[in-house]
Amino acid sequence: MSVHPDLHQHYVLACQNLGRPEHPFIAHVLQEADKNDKIRWTKGITLKIAGNNHLVPVQRITGDDLQVLASVLCNTVFVTGLDLRCNVLTDAGAKHMAAFLQENSTLRYLNLMFNDIGTSGAELIAGALHRNETLVYLRMTGNKIGNKGGMSFASMLEINSTLEKLDLGDCDMGMQCLIAIATALTHNKSVKAINLNRPLLYSQEEETTVHVALMLKSNSSLVELHLCKHEMKNFGVERLCEALYENSSLRYLDLSCNKITHDGVKFLGELLKRNQTLEILDLNANRIEDDGANYLSEALALYNRTLVALSVVSNNISGKGLVALSSAMKTNIELSYIYIWGNKFDEATCVAFSELIQMGRLKPNCTDVEPYEVDGHVYLAELSHGLQKHYYWTPSCGEETNQDANASLAITAVSEY
Repeated sequence: MSVHPDLHQHYVLACQNLGRPEHPFIAHVLQEADKNDKIRWTKGITLKIAGNNHLVPVQRITGDDLQVLASVLCNTVFVTGLDLRCNVLTDAGAKHMAAFLQENSTLRYLNLMFNDIGTSGAELIAGALHRNETLVYLRMTGNKIGNKGGMSFASMLEINSTLEKLDLGDCDMGMQCLIAIATALTHNKSVKAINLNRPLLYSQEEETTVHVALMLKSNSSLVELHLCKHEMKNFGVERLCEALYENSSLRYLDLSCNKITHDGVKFLGELLKRNQTLEILDLNANRIEDDGANYLSEALALYNRTLVALSVVSNNISGKGLVALSSAMKTNIELSYIYIWGNKFDEATCVAFSELIQMGRLKPNCTDVEPYEVDGHVYLAELSHGLQKHYYWTPSCGEETNQDANASLAITAVSEY
């Protein structure tokens, strides 16, 4: 490799050799990367070739385009990340990516979110990760890999010891592969964060939650767990809480968009009284109501001193419960981030949170509400802040890690990416 490798020139030659036309957006990204010497020689660069760029007209990448790109990047040591989200890669494209992963020894981050990769493509990529020893973070979210594709990732987790973060949300996985993944994580010591959001479950018995709970009893490496849209009810929350009494590693628990009521939050309140590791709890879009808010408030005010962030957005909580949460923040100085929009604000709520912000106890960038006054009355306006507002979206320019909109990235960054 030359002292100053020219990615764009190599790409032009590769297109000629393979008889493929040049892809204008890939050519543009590679030209920009060639100018990026300063970053290249320090910690590597991530090539952002996302198909949802609204600032410039983007022709989305196909499998043939990926084949050419992979041939250019195969031995390029300074490219450590590849963002290919929102393109039109199918199983044919996944075949080229799998071959690339088996040969490449520098790529640490790969984003394939929202392509058209199916079951066979998932099997090929998971198979490549049996041998790959460098990839740290893989995002497959939004590819309809199904239950069989999910099973191939479960098998991969039994073997791979490098992967730290794995996103498999919105992938149409079923009960069988969720149980298999939970079983694999019982033994896997490298995975620190996993996204299992929105599986397709047809049972009301909460078998998957039970198996995840069993995994948490013995897993000592998992830091971040996303169980959004799991149809989880109070029984499932109770099983998770029982397991977390024995777990000393999990710091971020996402239970958003489930069917948890105040009875389920009672178990979480008891857990928070004794748990010494949980830092982020996301209960967004459940139905905990005032009683649930009171259970949390009691635990946070009198016992827990480790939780840093709490989201109770859209939980049918009225003024009584919200004021209790604000009171808990006055005695608990560790709780720094709280998100409450979408509940039933009364004047007492508005005044309580306004006082927290004015006295400096709650920083304006650590909550999703902002006080304003009209005719002597205090109201709260919504701010675009949250734990992971931009989980599926990143800006076309500038930094991706906006700490106001994505507070969880600042609190529990489990890997370099």
